[in-house]
Amino acid sequence: MGLQTPVTEVAEAINWFHDTVNLVIIAIAVFVLILMIVVVVRFNEKSNPVPTKTSHNSMLEVAWTFIPVLILVGIAIPSFKLLFLQYTYPTPDLTIKATGNQWNWTHAYPDHLASNNRPVEFVTTMLQDDERKALIDKGIPAPRLLAVNNEVVVPVNKTVHVIVTASDVIHNWTIPSFGSKVDAVPGRTTATWFRAKKEGIFYGQCSELCGKDHAFMPIAVRVVKESVFNEWIAAMKARDRNKARQILEAVAKEHAAGKVSAAPEAAPSAGQVAAAPAR
Repeated sequence: MGLQTPVTEVAEAINWFHDTVNLVIIAIAVFVLILMIVVVVRFNEKSNPVPTKTSHNSMLEVAWTFIPVLILVGIAIPSFKLLFLQYTYPTPDLTIKATGNQWNWTHAYPDHLASNNRPVEFVTTMLQDDERKALIDKGIPAPRLLAVNNEVVVPVNKTVHVIVTASDVIHNWTIPSFGSKVDAVPGRTTATWFRAKKEGIFYGQCSELCGKDHAFMPIAVRVVKESVFNEWIAAMKARDRNKARQILEAVAKEHAAGKVSAAPEAAPSAGQVAAAPAR
């Protein structure tokens, strides 16, 4: 009902829960509307000139107390299951550190050291219109306000932990298709995780008001085959940014042409939790 297409088990569970609760809300609203129409039609002064003197009905009072309780319990059970899924972190295959700055993101790969013996790291900023046009001319989609100069790259069907913090004010690292949304707080470390089931490019934005350029802090995560990720991270570790860019441009053209498919399910990592039902 309007949410972005989910590509992780958490996002699938969020979408399922959202749609299910919406149906419950609609059913309740329709039921109340019908009751109001019945009351207006049957109990107006013309149809019912002598009003009843009934003051209460025990069965009705029990029903309108007990039934809402059952509805709330029915909503609470899948809600708690979803929270458990979101905040039970399976063993990661890859860890990324995201730091919010005014007004860009710094992404680092702590497990992968470059030739200078420091983690692979880059700053992600929004592309300007001329930079977007250069990519579009190459056949690479570059949506306005979402395309970035340095995409986060992760392998498909691998568990990724994202450690999130900020250097100045509160930001928020959000990728709707992953079901990931977590505050970036200065002096504190928060975290989220995802396991993308499909290749492609997935966008998000800072979701916490952080100043005048809050609207211009996009995030782009490129999900690729493991072999492509290994090739890209090797180029980044060698500090060969040109080769890394060429690798991503080639895979971006493949993604744009639709030459990707959902990855086969791999064996869960140790500690992997069961997914909530998808839609």
